[in-house]
Amino acid sequence: MGIHVEGVSKWVLRDCSFELPSGSVTALVGANGAGKTTLLSLLAGLLSADSGQVRADGRVAFVAQDKPLYKHFTATDALSFGKHTNKVWDQERAVGWLSRFGVPLKRASGRLSGGQRAHISFAVALGSRPDVLLLDEPLSELDPLVRKEVTAALLGFVADEGTTLVLSTHVVSELSGVADRLLLLAQGELLVSGEVDDLLGSHVSYVGPVSTAAPGPGDVVLARHTAAQSQFLVRTPSPVSVAEPWVSRPVSLEDLVLAHLEVAE
Repeated sequence: MGIHVEGVSKWVLRDCSFELPSGSVTALVGANGAGKTTLLSLLAGLLSADSGQVRADGRVAFVAQDKPLYKHFTATDALSFGKHTNKVWDQERAVGWLSRFGVPLKRASGRLSGGQRAHISFAVALGSRPDVLLLDEPLSELDPLVRKEVTAALLGFVADEGTTLVLSTHVVSELSGVADRLLLLAQGELLVSGEVDDLLGSHVSYVGPVSTAAPGPGDVVLARHTAAQSQFLVRTPSPVSVAEPWVSRPVSLEDLVLAHLEVAE
């Protein structure tokens, strides 16, 4: 099981292709309008591609960015709805999520905070025991302290169930240690895709004296220059050691993402 996308185009999206294996955790990153929500909606089956093929194997749960709930529904009502609209349902898991984060079961959703409503959406999604879990900006309505706990809980669910998780975000700083794969979209095109460790291993930053060219082989992703020095972020199959006064440095996931996005704009 997993996700297979081949040559998919829809609205802003153009010729996207990638595969995500079962049990993987993928960060879908891009600026607003890059096509993240469109891609997730295609994976969820809410949209049909204009061209290409999309396959998400098994049961799919999708938590949309606006996390829609009927205002008069309580958390108990939402779980009851989930139970009657899913062939597979785990009431204990759904209630356990709400209990863990202190969400009142009997209060109407219209009287709950945005974060509490988000937790109801998570509970319904997890209660369906999905094979594929799609989350569109899942942490946007949660405070910083709760974000870490929610992320840890979601990763625990993935590890326990072997679920394929795709989460979209534009907050790059929150990706460290979360995802093992990256999909980077810009203006509807897939700029970068692959395993995070492989991507980081194939990028290097060179810092040294002012220069018009990088001191090592590879494709220059981004070059920055000041009056005193030059910095090149390079994509290369095999980073090499450079002679002084040049210094080579490893690249963080945030550095990699921001560099590719900056060039794409």
